[in-house]
Amino acid sequence: MAYTDDAVRAKLSALNETQESIVTVAQWVMFHRRHADRTAQLWMQRLKDSGANKRLNLVYLANEVAQQSKARRKDDFLLAFSPIIAEATATAYKGATHEVQQKLRRVVEVWRQRQIFELPIQEAVEARIDDLDKARSSGKKPLLGGSLFSGSPTPKEVQPLIPLQTSVLKATNASEPALSSANIEYEKLTDPATAVPTAPVHAARLSALVKLLANAEGAVTESIKARTALVEALEKLLRNNRQSLASEDAQLTEVTDRKATIEARKREVEDSIMRGLSGDYGNGSPAVDATPESLELPRDSASADPERPQIEELTPPPIESLTHISTPGANTIEPTITTTTGTDIIHEQTPNHTNPAPTVPTPPVPAGAGSDLLSSLSVPLGRPHAGSPITNGSSAKKRKIDEGEEFAGFGSGDAMDGLDDDVAEMLRKDSAGF
Repeated sequence: MAYTDDAVRAKLSALNETQESIVTVAQWVMFHRRHADRTAQLWMQRLKDSGANKRLNLVYLANEVAQQSKARRKDDFLLAFSPIIAEATATAYKGATHEVQQKLRRVVEVWRQRQIFELPIQEAVEARIDDLDKARSSGKKPLLGGSLFSGSPTPKEVQPLIPLQTSVLKATNASEPALSSANIEYEKLTDPATAVPTAPVHAARLSALVKLLANAEGAVTESIKARTALVEALEKLLRNNRQSLASEDAQLTEVTDRKATIEARKREVEDSIMRGLSGDYGNGSPAVDATPESLELPRDSASADPERPQIEELTPPPIESLTHISTPGANTIEPTITTTTGTDIIHEQTPNHTNPAPTVPTPPVPAGAGSDLLSSLSVPLGRPHAGSPITNGSSAKKRKIDEGEEFAGFGSGDAMDGLDDDVAEMLRKDSAGF
């Protein structure tokens, strides 16, 4: 079978997981080793378009071809696979089951042990696989906690674009090799420096070039169709977004106007409150007259402040209003009274000794009463010394009185003057017996 792109694709499509199939295809590929670069490109394209199990078979095929080339010291396929083997292995490894990934790791380990590829190429292959393992382990959801929506879903507006973009990629990958092969053959046949072969050979080459150009034309046509569909979907999405943008602009204008209106109304209400206005602003009714005369409340008898009640004074009356003490002197100076308890000072009025003493019935006088009275008169009045006891249950209030002014009338004369004769006689007897 002659070497063509279709022949290579047919061989790769018929490949299965059996060792016989892999060895048979590998021998055919190595027989056409002068097309190693083109075969490697078609192999890479087929690997990207295949499923996980089919990718493993293609990696097995590349492994067989590379090891046979290494054993025979033919570097054509080693040089052709070196630039793409790391990407191809990562593509086959990504998304594969755990069993398939373990088989791929075994193949990569064999490459290292037998030194199939150069050391930088081998390290690049292993680094790509390790990166995929790290990304998968970091992308796992934690057992406890974490968000259930760690992966952001694709928006529904963009979902129709995904298959179209996939179709474009597939069509582009198919058209590029076909177009490249057709251009190469065309340059060879149209090169003036190339000798013109015999007519039958030249016709055969032209016929082959026509097929290549037809394949390239069909591949490019499919790529154009796929890209046109993608552009139409993008234009539709763009139109929808432009309509939504215009609607949002109108909504923004409306909301801005409403905001300005409400802010102006708010300022009016605040100004009215500051001026003391009142009214039903919610219903839009005009404010009432807020002049000072209208705001003044009517003053009637009910609203006027009531008169204060008369309060009885709590100051007790002076002692002299209750007890009349006859003193010889008249028009004496009012004594100064101080207290020891911090209460209000009581100012006594000077008794008038010119008035006659009221007549009261004589109570029975116990024995020793006169002596007590004389004893009390003999003690000078004044503030007691600190620490002196207060006897006879007397009040804590003490009067500080000038002795010279208070008892000026007692300096001369009989102390019994002004008393009843019976009381004076009893006092004399008691003082004489004392």
